[in-house]
Amino acid sequence: MLKLTDLVTSYDAFELGPIDLTVENEVLAVLGPSGSGKTTLLSTIAGIVDADGGTTTLNGTELTERPPEDRDVALVFQDGALFPHMTAEENIRYATTGTARIDALIETLELTGMLDRNVETLSGGERQRVALARSLATEPDALLLDEPLANLDAPIRRRLRHELWELFTSLDIPIVYVTHDQRDATVVSDRIAVIHDGKVHQVDTPPELFANPETPFVASFTGNVNVFRARVTDHDRLKWSGRQIHAPTDEHDIGQDVRFCIRPEHVSVAPSDVDHPNVFRGMITKNIYQGSSHHLSVQLKHSTDPVRLTLSPRTYDRLELAEREQLRIKLNTNYIHII
Repeated sequence: MLKLTDLVTSYDAFELGPIDLTVENEVLAVLGPSGSGKTTLLSTIAGIVDADGGTTTLNGTELTERPPEDRDVALVFQDGALFPHMTAEENIRYATTGTARIDALIETLELTGMLDRNVETLSGGERQRVALARSLATEPDALLLDEPLANLDAPIRRRLRHELWELFTSLDIPIVYVTHDQRDATVVSDRIAVIHDGKVHQVDTPPELFANPETPFVASFTGNVNVFRARVTDHDRLKWSGRQIHAPTDEHDIGQDVRFCIRPEHVSVAPSDVDHPNVFRGMITKNIYQGSSHHLSVQLKHSTDPVRLTLSPRTYDRLELAEREQLRIKLNTNYIHII
């Protein structure tokens, strides 16, 4: 078990922490934008960056005063630093005597065809995979990964997400996986910690995090782009921009100012004969097509903030929608979450 208690690190004008995290034998994805402190957190755990306060323990052993080489922690940076005078295979087999796990790693990470190549001839993605295999081959007590899939081509990245998950679960050690990519985080992790400006905003399982964000930042960063200000007016009502809507408000006081969010995939196009407080008329102001879906922005008559929804190409074509088109949308009550 990896445990961080009141961990604080600062440099220049940036301060990380205090951070309190416990990572069992699981994968904890640390999700956040660039500059949020993700890499600094990994470097502090590994001992490369000194902590200004707090403690780091691994399997009950205090690591705070130990140098990096005595922590039994493997850290893989995004650039995948390797020994330039060795081949890919020599890098992987460095400092280990076993062969079974190495062979499995080579197969999983699709390295068979490049084992004899000098690392200087490898692409960025190939170097990253070799670095990951080398770190895992040392059988560390904890594994720290800094954007391990960032330099990979999209098809390999999609495939490796699932294969890495199977690999990680077989390791039975704490794994901290830093990423800014939601898809990486949700596929490979047991839990996700969202970090921003050096602070952890929420730690939860992927389904809970995406369905029930605890802060506006978590909501927006995880794709919950519909975040609005409202006021609780009854046990099942919100007042939003002058309109009353149905929402699950039982845990909030009447008269309380809140924010609510609803994911774009839970906003639907309403038929003309549907009468419901959560149905609104608006106009499509933007349509972004992303291959598997249309992402629409709809400007409502009563609200200054647009509502965003996601439709499949089949639904979009069936409804014969287009920019500047008028339509009615519905906010699904069961998926409205109050922050």
